[in-house]
Amino acid sequence: MYDQLVNLISTLGFPIAVSIYSLVSLSTKLDELIKSVQEVKEDISAVIKYQKEK
Repeated sequence: MYDQLVNLISTLGFPIAVSIYSLVSLSTKLDELIKSVQEVKEDISAVIKYQKEK
C-alpha cells in the first residue's frame, strides 16, 4: 500500500493523491451514515406503529 501511494504521488502529484485518499475515506463514512439513517428510519416507523396501536 505504501509503495502504491508513493508511486501515485510521484506520478500524479500530491493534490490528486490527497483527493483520492479523501474520497475513499469519505466513502467509508458515508456508508456508516447511510446505515445510521436507515436505523433511525426503522425506529421512527416502529414508534409510529406503536402509537397507532394505542
